[in-house]
Amino acid sequence: MAPGGCATHHWLCQGTMLAGGVLVGFSVLSLLSYGYLSWDALGSSLAEIQTARAELGEVPEASAPTSQPHIIFILADDQGFRDVGYHGSEIRTPTLDKLAAEGVKLENYYVQPMCTPSRSQFITGKYQIHTGLQHSVIRPTQPNCLPLDNVTLPQKLKEVGYSTHMVGKWHLGFYRKECMPTQRGFDTFFGSLLGSGDYYTHYKCDSPGMCGYDLYENDSAAWNHDSGLYSTQMYTQKVQHILASHNPRTPIFLYIAYQAVHSPLQAPGKYFEHYRSINNINRRRYAAMLACLDEAINNVTLALKRYGYYENSIIIYSSDNGGQPMAGGSNWPLRGSKGTYWEGGIRAVGFVHSPLLKNKGSVCKELVHITDWFPTLITLAEGQIDEDIQLDGYDIWETISEGRRSPRVDILHNIDPIYTKAKNGSWAAGFGIWNTAIQSAIRVNHWKLLTGNPGYSDWVPPQSFSNIGPNRWHNERVSWSTGKTVWLFNITADPYERVDLSGKYPAIVKQLLQRLSQFNKTAVPVRYPAKDPRSNPKLNGGVWGPWFKEDEKKKKSGKSKGENKQKKNKKKNSQKKGHSLNCRLHLAGG
Repeated sequence: MAPGGCATHHWLCQGTMLAGGVLVGFSVLSLLSYGYLSWDALGSSLAEIQTARAELGEVPEASAPTSQPHIIFILADDQGFRDVGYHGSEIRTPTLDKLAAEGVKLENYYVQPMCTPSRSQFITGKYQIHTGLQHSVIRPTQPNCLPLDNVTLPQKLKEVGYSTHMVGKWHLGFYRKECMPTQRGFDTFFGSLLGSGDYYTHYKCDSPGMCGYDLYENDSAAWNHDSGLYSTQMYTQKVQHILASHNPRTPIFLYIAYQAVHSPLQAPGKYFEHYRSINNINRRRYAAMLACLDEAINNVTLALKRYGYYENSIIIYSSDNGGQPMAGGSNWPLRGSKGTYWEGGIRAVGFVHSPLLKNKGSVCKELVHITDWFPTLITLAEGQIDEDIQLDGYDIWETISEGRRSPRVDILHNIDPIYTKAKNGSWAAGFGIWNTAIQSAIRVNHWKLLTGNPGYSDWVPPQSFSNIGPNRWHNERVSWSTGKTVWLFNITADPYERVDLSGKYPAIVKQLLQRLSQFNKTAVPVRYPAKDPRSNPKLNGGVWGPWFKEDEKKKKSGKSKGENKQKKNKKKNSQKKGHSLNCRLHLAGG
């Protein structure tokens, strides 16, 4: 445990720039009229809601009497560790800086290195090895989703009276209807199902000939919202509308998973104003996207105050993984990037802002992981965690709010048994305890161990973004000796992973390998199925969406039963042969 208490470019470019200019006009008008981001149609809609509330005698500005807090979880996409003002970024983030300064900054906070893993761990409180999602992300064409036997955070919150809403990016699978957000605990859903897509058209091509529309309202394609509006602003409008429509006297859980700042790098024109001096085009676009996101979060905060939620609310902000330097993100001074188990891939920007915090304006250096939000938020909501749910997260509210020590002493960053094996890894290199060819990473107290192929390992300083690049000549690299498959770092003393201590402390290496082995004994099989051609949006009205049909499964099952009956009437050659046939028929029937 760490010491110390909690003391975008594309063929629509011309249209995009035009849309950006139009958005600027609307934004100025809206800010003058309402004091927060809104467009005329939305403004009149919210005004009607407020008028109706007033006629009913409701006073939305008053604090809600419920003892259960309103929970707002904001998840940014691919935001680098350095890419926030209070971490020294040249990108201005006044909203994030203010909210964090008035709340609790999480400076020893970990997520997963990619989208699906972080989202699955947030919503279940379980490590990837316990859901079968330990390899990569869920691809659009895969018949895969967060396993249906996993209880989700919104389901638990609904049990204790919460209204649950999700706005933004899902990326937890959708091949069958049961996988959709509205079937996993959310009363409403507005957003995208895939991992990325165009910010204006909401189209996504997974490969040539595999393209489709990806904007949903609940369980249907949201064609009526296809007005070319930039997704960060569109999602913010939806959040404002939800808050205006809901009664703040009953608790609400709002999960806002913004698409920004994930590629493609796109932003309305006005947000480039302060960043024209950045020569690197990707960094400049990224900066504009982040500036828009910061403004959006300000508008969400203002809406919470306007509609009577703020005083009894908990706002949690987190990135889902580290930044991608090739797409404008910066994790300096941390090592590595998105998709790796170096600190730059998994150490995230995070903070909690709430009037309910006891130690406001503090910094928490205790160990916190994204799985911890599940038990923490259920406890705050006065809910119950079933005894049979084996969680990997801890209730860390007192750690954050009061400055107490974290109950967490370790983090399994992951064990991925099917990732490309390190050529020189072996059981011998792992002292007969662990095969070091396998990609894995674990943190125990101050120590972090990596095995196998941890991924891109450069340090990418700010100078790398001074040219059109990023220019890899500016990057700092380490050339490991041939056959290197084990690394050990004291993260407390060396958070930038510059001094490998595996040769100096073999006993500690063995202890951490043993812990890896123990975790691995609890792992479930990896779920990473092959591409299913039925997923093609062309077969689904041009929309990415569920393609698995339950009736198809029943037909196959019925056919198999008929075949079994016919086989029983035939002469059996042998018991062994009959048993083998039945096995094959059972498999064919699914």
